[in-house]
Amino acid sequence: MNTPELAIDIQALTKKFGTFTAVDHLTFNVKKGEIFGFLGANGSGKSTTIKMLCGLLGSTSGTATVAGYDINREPDKVKRNIGYMSQRFSLYEDLTVEENIRFFGGIYGLTKEKLQARMDWVVGMAGLTGKEQLLTSELAGGWKQRLALGCAVLHEPAIVFLDEPTGGVDPLTRRRFWDLILLLADSGTTVFVTTHYLDEAEYCNRIVLLHEGKLIAEGSPAELKTEYLKDPVLEVECDSVITALELLQGEPWVISTSVFGTYLHVSVASIDEGKLKIERLLSANHIAVSRIDVIVPSLEDVFIHLIEQRSGEFAAQE
Repeated sequence: MNTPELAIDIQALTKKFGTFTAVDHLTFNVKKGEIFGFLGANGSGKSTTIKMLCGLLGSTSGTATVAGYDINREPDKVKRNIGYMSQRFSLYEDLTVEENIRFFGGIYGLTKEKLQARMDWVVGMAGLTGKEQLLTSELAGGWKQRLALGCAVLHEPAIVFLDEPTGGVDPLTRRRFWDLILLLADSGTTVFVTTHYLDEAEYCNRIVLLHEGKLIAEGSPAELKTEYLKDPVLEVECDSVITALELLQGEPWVISTSVFGTYLHVSVASIDEGKLKIERLLSANHIAVSRIDVIVPSLEDVFIHLIEQRSGEFAAQE
C-alpha cells in the first residue's frame, strides 16, 4: 500500500511486448507535492511507463500505486485522481475556449457551481479573459498550452502528468509555463513531467534518467551532477567546433564530449593535463582555441556521459 508521504510508488515495474522489454524492472517513488522529472531519449520507455501509471496499460510484472491506488487492480480510481497533459495539448480545436472547459468539466463530473468557479480560474490563469468564445484553433501556442494545463487540473487532481508539455513553444512561453508548474506544486499538487529540454529539468526536485527501459540515474539536479559526473568538465571555445569535436572524440584521454551551443564541453580526468592536451591537439590541426575554462557540469553533460557510458558497456558485452 502506498505510504501517506508518497504520491507514486513503483516496484520492479516491467512491460513487455512479445520478446521486447519496453520497461525493465523500474523501482522509484515520487513524493507528494514535488516536481518530478522523468527523462530519457526517444524509445527509452517514458511513454509506456506513463501509460501504465495513468491506468491505461497493464504491467507485465511488478506493481505501482498512484494516489494510493494500484494501477492494475484499480485503474479507474487512478484515472479519477490524476490529470494528464501531452505535447499536443489534449484540446478539441473545433470547440471554443469555454466549450473545451465545459467538456472536460463534464468528464470529471464537476457540479455546475464548481465548474463555473474552476472555469473562472482557468480563464484567468491562461490569460484568456474576454476570449472565451474564440475557437481553440485560433489561439496562439502559449494560450493553448495554458488552457490545456487548466483543463488537465480542472478537477484539482492530486497528481498531474505532463508529457512533453513545452514542445514547440518559444523560450519565453516555456518560462511562463514553468512559473505555473511551480505554483501548482506550491499548492500541493504532485507534478510528474517529461521533457527534452534539460535546462527545464533544473526546476525539478528530483529526476530519474531512463535508458532502454532501465533506470540509470536518480536524484536531485545537484546530486546527479556530483554523483554521476565526478570528472571535471572543460568548456572549450574554438574555431571549427564540429571538426574539433570529432578530433576529441577519437582521443582515449577524453571521457566524454558534446556540443553545447557554440562551445564544446569536454570531460577529462585531470584539469591541467586536459587543458594542455586539448590545446595541443587542436592547434596541431590548425584549430584556433580562444578559451578553455573549468565549468559546473549541466544536466545535459550528465545525461550524455551516462548514455555514452551505457553504450560503451553494451558494446563491451558484445
